[in-house]
Amino acid sequence: MGSTVSSTVSRMLGARRKLIRATASNFYYSFLLLPRAQRRAIKDVYAFCRLLDDVVDEDQTGRNPYAELEYWRGEVDAIYQGNPTSEFGEQLLPCIEEFDLPRQPFLDLIDGMEMDLKWHSYQTFADLREYCYRAASTVGLICIEIFGYESARTREYAVNLGLALQLANILRDLKEDAARGRIYIPVEDLERFGYSERDLRENLYNAPFIELMRYEHARASSYFDKAARSLPDQDRSSMFAAEIMAAIYKELLDQIPAVQFDVLRNRLAVSKSRRLRIALRIWLKSKLKK
Repeated sequence: MGSTVSSTVSRMLGARRKLIRATASNFYYSFLLLPRAQRRAIKDVYAFCRLLDDVVDEDQTGRNPYAELEYWRGEVDAIYQGNPTSEFGEQLLPCIEEFDLPRQPFLDLIDGMEMDLKWHSYQTFADLREYCYRAASTVGLICIEIFGYESARTREYAVNLGLALQLANILRDLKEDAARGRIYIPVEDLERFGYSERDLRENLYNAPFIELMRYEHARASSYFDKAARSLPDQDRSSMFAAEIMAAIYKELLDQIPAVQFDVLRNRLAVSKSRRLRIALRIWLKSKLKK
């Protein structure tokens, strides 16, 4: 366990640097216009998410990722008892206290990361949905506490938006994930359209793939629609950062039909200038509604 803790500590110390390198991401444009205290808290939460993601995505040689995730489960408990044992835990504690962040989403997020170690494919959409909830909706449930909200229905919005964002990510990263041995398209969907996991690993672009992607695209789009419908009017202005994220990822998702659903040979992205325009437009709209 000593080597595990040592590697964990080194990862904690690098979390801020990783966050700085990630500022070109969609998260940066979504949270850029938040008030300082909220922005600082979001960065700390995002750094924690990146840290966990690295546990399961980095080269596992000589490491025990299960032990590292278990370490972080214990550290979350220690933080909520007011006694963090790590530098990163000490950094995270103030924002948890300031915004009264719930403990369970942090633990569910760790469970989601563990699913990436245990599962390399998902039999049904219900299985995949559970993964998406743990990997993304949990983060939304944390973030809305930082943004502030009045209606309990906004939690439903956070769950739906998390599912939408994760499904969009899955479709964009289909080729890269398959190359790493992870297939997030449910097996039941592959079988329905006559497209195999082997076809995906070999990057086969054909008529069954197009129909499969059309189906998956429609499902992802439906969750963006569900999120939009479940956001109460009284909380719309306080959720502007989440709405920026939604708009950027929806635009990314809508690029998929434009390339005839060929995500195998097209790396889709929203330009920096476009992301900035989206962020400014939604932020200004939120200000006008106040």
